[in-house]
Amino acid sequence: MQEAKSACYNAGMAKILVVEDDTTLREGLVFNLQSHGYEVVWADSGPSAIGTAHGAMPDLILLDVMLPGLDGFQVCRILRDEMSCPILMLTARVEEIDRVVGLEIGADDYINKPFSMRELLARIKAHLRHERMVLNRAAETKVGENAEQVFRFGDLVMDLERQEVTLRGSPINLKPKEYALLVYLVQHQGQALTRKHLLEEVWGWTYIDDTHTVDVHIHWLRELIEEDPQKPKRIVTVRGSGYRFER
Repeated sequence: MQEAKSACYNAGMAKILVVEDDTTLREGLVFNLQSHGYEVVWADSGPSAIGTAHGAMPDLILLDVMLPGLDGFQVCRILRDEMSCPILMLTARVEEIDRVVGLEIGADDYINKPFSMRELLARIKAHLRHERMVLNRAAETKVGENAEQVFRFGDLVMDLERQEVTLRGSPINLKPKEYALLVYLVQHQGQALTRKHLLEEVWGWTYIDDTHTVDVHIHWLRELIEEDPQKPKRIVTVRGSGYRFER
């Protein structure tokens, strides 16, 4: 699947799934995306979004929150368990709790309506570029002669080849972004990493300074891998800066 994605990126023809039940907005999105060289498929309900995603295997999904059948949160939760492509949620709702819920279930970005096409296109490009960088890094790590594949920290073990994290011998179920963040922290263990740096490297966000997103994901990771999340010994806070993974 990664090889297929790389070929798509190299051809400059990423495939985007647009899930929007508003006909006017959907047609506008499809037209603009196609005008910028993207291959576009679309769906107008929650159930059809899941079926279309399974058949099309898109490189990125634009997902409206308010949908008939299943809402965008339900669709995101289902698709995130099955695929790792970026999911950008579109919504007219501005409550912070909605954004937190969207990120918690695996969305990669949250865009409030109304939005400009210029901003949307910039975010799409950023996420696709970041996805390509992640795939390239994975390929380079796999072929590297001395690349470390297994990291052990006492009872915490990370196997990059198997993409598996275990604690005391039991696998930990991590969402894609939680896993990506943990991998980055571990690969840069001992280094103080700012929130802004983590946003750029793990999320691919160079246009937004939403450091709360990093803090939320760090909190979730600590709940999963720390003996006492209130007194973390693995992912420690660097006061006034960000976080550091301790060896």
